[in-house]
Amino acid sequence: MRRSFTTENPDFVSFLGACGLFQESHLEMSDSKPQQRKRRRRENTSDGGVGTIEDGEKKEGVVKTKGLTEILSSLVMLEDQAKEDEEEEVEKLNREERIHFEENHGKKTRAMMDYFSNLQDYHRDADFAEGTRKRKARASSLAATSAAMSVCAAGVEDSVLHSDDKGDVNDKAPAAGPQRRLWVKNRSKDWWDQCNSPDFPEDEFKKAFRMGKDTFDLICNELTSVVAKENTMLRDAVPVRQRVAVCIWRLATGEPLRLVSKKFGLGISTCHKLVLEVCSAIRNVLMPKYLRWPDDDSITTIREDFEVMSGIPNVVGSMYTTHIPIIAPKISVAAYFNKRHTERNQKTSYSITVQGVVDPRGVFTDVCIGYPGSMPDDQVLEKSTLFQRANAGFYNGVWIVGGSGYPLMDWVLVPYTQQHLTWTQHAFNEKIGEMLRVAKDSFARLKGRWGCLQRRTEVKLQDLPVVLGACCVLHNICELRNEELDPTLQYELVDDEMLPDNGLRSANAMKARDKIAHNLLHHNHAGTSFLS
Repeated sequence: MRRSFTTENPDFVSFLGACGLFQESHLEMSDSKPQQRKRRRRENTSDGGVGTIEDGEKKEGVVKTKGLTEILSSLVMLEDQAKEDEEEEVEKLNREERIHFEENHGKKTRAMMDYFSNLQDYHRDADFAEGTRKRKARASSLAATSAAMSVCAAGVEDSVLHSDDKGDVNDKAPAAGPQRRLWVKNRSKDWWDQCNSPDFPEDEFKKAFRMGKDTFDLICNELTSVVAKENTMLRDAVPVRQRVAVCIWRLATGEPLRLVSKKFGLGISTCHKLVLEVCSAIRNVLMPKYLRWPDDDSITTIREDFEVMSGIPNVVGSMYTTHIPIIAPKISVAAYFNKRHTERNQKTSYSITVQGVVDPRGVFTDVCIGYPGSMPDDQVLEKSTLFQRANAGFYNGVWIVGGSGYPLMDWVLVPYTQQHLTWTQHAFNEKIGEMLRVAKDSFARLKGRWGCLQRRTEVKLQDLPVVLGACCVLHNICELRNEELDPTLQYELVDDEMLPDNGLRSANAMKARDKIAHNLLHHNHAGTSFLS
């Protein structure tokens, strides 16, 4: 703290008194002022007193200035001394606090080391006691087993002796010791036992599981190494075929878990767990094999098939985005709100998106699953891995056909969207529509085959992408194995498309589209046959 230097400070007054400055200057300044004024008036009236007054005033001013200078220098010295004293005091306090902190830190460190040492000793004693208890229990168990075996042996000998004496043979085997088992509720498995029987009709099996027995066996064989579980002493594991059947039947019908439980004779929680486990196994094991971007040889075949279909060259895929209904999530509700479905159905709807690219057969070559239903198609495309690979130059020189909800880019070919079309543009849109119909029909078969996609499921939002990915993989397996869909399962696919804010992303793509449309008209493809 800074010290205030006033006349009330005794140290300050004593200092000035010692210097002989305070009293003299103070008295001179207070007493001499009236006398000086009188003297000046008298001297001013006289003739020759002007020079004397001026000299006296100068001398008096020099004395006063000298006194003030000495006072100020004394104040500065006192202030410097006070600062030094204050710094020394602060440094002393800091040293004391540092010493105190180090002492406390050392005490706490020693206390913690003692605590951990005691804790280790406690755990060591506990482990030793637990090991001793286990050894005693094991010894008791062995002794009980030995006693039981000796009793059984004695009983067998008694029965043999008794049979020898009386000529009566006992056919009953000695009873084994009691085995510990987990209680399981008895549920009927008759339906699944019938389906798993070799005599079960193929049509009925296909109606239940949306695939034939051979395809089902193929999936079971592929997943055996991942899905199979071993029996335990508490209960027997669910067989692989039953595990896969629970998952596929649940995906195919979309029925609630309580009905799945009744069909397969398992608990509800067990059925839910099996569905997620098998779907995860399908994603990890089967997706890399059955859902992937085609290699160079397959790309050549796909381009040729699309060109035969439409007359447009270098097309490697048809792209479409659909919506899957979900229960209103607990977080980000507005993001998953589907305004278009709500307005059309007059019912509040929430959904997530599934974007897919298919080949001419309707087999998925790329999927993007899980973005909120409020996002338009162009935004879903921009966030997909497909878009990232395109920016890296993966699709240079080829086209992926999309609907009017996608923008025109160097690798995305979309129809003309203006109101008044020329004959050339109309012909081009017809051929684009034929290729888009391949993707739309494939999604219709996907939803028709797997009924869980038609209604709001009980699966949590974070687990839904795994389930939807499994549906896409199973769809590809059925398509590749020519598993025909029952006509009664046809599904009418309705997804509203919104024009993107920026529908033209590349001037070169616009010129290329105009050139393709001109070639279609020049070669008299579909859409212009009425001119011939």
